[in-house]
Amino acid sequence: MTTDELLFFDPLPQFLSVYEALKNTLAARYPEMTVRVTKTQISFRSRYVFTMVSLPCRRKKDWPDKYLMVSFGLAVQKESPRIAAAVEAYPGRWTHHVIIERAEDLDAQLLDRINEAYQFSMAK
Repeated sequence: MTTDELLFFDPLPQFLSVYEALKNTLAARYPEMTVRVTKTQISFRSRYVFTMVSLPCRRKKDWPDKYLMVSFGLAVQKESPRIAAAVEAYPGRWTHHVIIERAEDLDAQLLDRINEAYQFSMAK
């Protein structure tokens, strides 16, 4: 874990272990993956960015007070009760946002969607 990653979680340190679990899972699946930390998000990329992690800057009425947002891009919009929001960032590119509150939320369904995002990013 880099210093930048640790500092990113200063506002909500309780999510550091959840992030670490996600990062370790993705690193095992995609060994060529790199991680880039910016002020607002941490990006996982191979050829292109395929998944992002961010801390809440805004929240909707039905969302929890504290959470980790995992986002990924796909060619089409996916429907699921777990997807908190999906926006078509540009034609043929849908960014999906999933609220994560604990490590158990990093389940097979989410990892399958992230794998789809990885495949989509590699095909661009």
